[in-house]
Amino acid sequence: MTSSGTPAEPQRSQAATSSARDVPAATTDDRADPSGKPSPRSPRAPLLHRLAPVLGLLLLAPVCAEYLIGYDDSTGQPAELLGGLVVFVPLYGCAALIIREAARRAGRGWPTIMLLALAFGVLQPGLIDQAMFNPSYRDIDYLQPMMRPTYIPAFGISAYLTLTWIAGHVIWSVSVPIAIVESFAPDHRRTQPWLGRLGLAIAVLLFLAGAAFVVQWHLRTEGFVPAVPQLAGAAAVVVVLAGAAFATGRRPRPTASRSAPRPWLVGAVAFAALFLPMAVELVTGVLGIGQGFVVDWPGVALFVVPIAVLAGLLAAWSRRQGWGAPHRLAAAGGALLTNVVIGFFVQPLGDVTTTAELAHNTVVAAGAVALLALAALRIRRRGEPR
Repeated sequence: MTSSGTPAEPQRSQAATSSARDVPAATTDDRADPSGKPSPRSPRAPLLHRLAPVLGLLLLAPVCAEYLIGYDDSTGQPAELLGGLVVFVPLYGCAALIIREAARRAGRGWPTIMLLALAFGVLQPGLIDQAMFNPSYRDIDYLQPMMRPTYIPAFGISAYLTLTWIAGHVIWSVSVPIAIVESFAPDHRRTQPWLGRLGLAIAVLLFLAGAAFVVQWHLRTEGFVPAVPQLAGAAAVVVVLAGAAFATGRRPRPTASRSAPRPWLVGAVAFAALFLPMAVELVTGVLGIGQGFVVDWPGVALFVVPIAVLAGLLAAWSRRQGWGAPHRLAAAGGALLTNVVIGFFVQPLGDVTTTAELAHNTVVAAGAVALLALAALRIRRRGEPR
């Protein structure tokens, strides 16, 4: 059991740490009908059609959060991967679903979704598996060397690891899965709630059960409990971020007269920005240059700056004329493929064979490409421009 984006070895993986990037930007038409009722212009869809996006998000979120990079010792073990979904679907799938439903029921779009995702990004490693504060988390031998250079004694955390864990949840555990699954939804349902009150209540209960299981499991196996001020501080940050999410207001209509860039460019920029830290690590490794800076304060800057630039670009582009579903899918696809590629450079925990690792990464890559192709085809059939 681990936080999404657990680092996977300094030499071959800044990968898991480079997981944390920002995501599909706020859109110009992300207002939802808080009533949750189907559009009066179309008949009520069959139950299976209405549940399809819910089931899709429940499955895609944990796969993106825990299996995409293939960092854990379950890599290449189908039975263990399927068994892990028993916990990961409630923990990640229900979290993503609850965040989406809360935002859409309030009539809000991506700014709210991402702030709620950020709150979850603090909640998961801070209060649930508590990896944020645990210097010997899962007895990973390289964790302390990665934690030490940017350790902040006042908070008992590593700035580098904390940022990567939080951002990893923001993008892969929540935002990318939501953006991709919404690409499959019909236009009149994309920004509407997908659950009724009973369904939402069940999702909340399942999430709480999954979170409680992880907390108890770590208390039994880790022998570590954060200090009360650390837990209180993390809880306060979660509350503030959740409150800020609903104070952002609704997204305005396009304000720029210029046209949005082509979707392929959006996806390429997202991929390039998110892959940059890993690219730097690979180049320095080939050149024989010391890589210690990657987990030091320069590494923090290398990690944060591309995220900030990408977020600014997406926010600006999303206000332009013509921004729509193809662009949202492209941004999410660029982020998704970043971790797919990084997965081939990650050394999993434990004694995972090279064959198992390669098989895992190949299947994941093929599945990711197929998923994005199907989503693009679905958008095209709906007549979306570009």
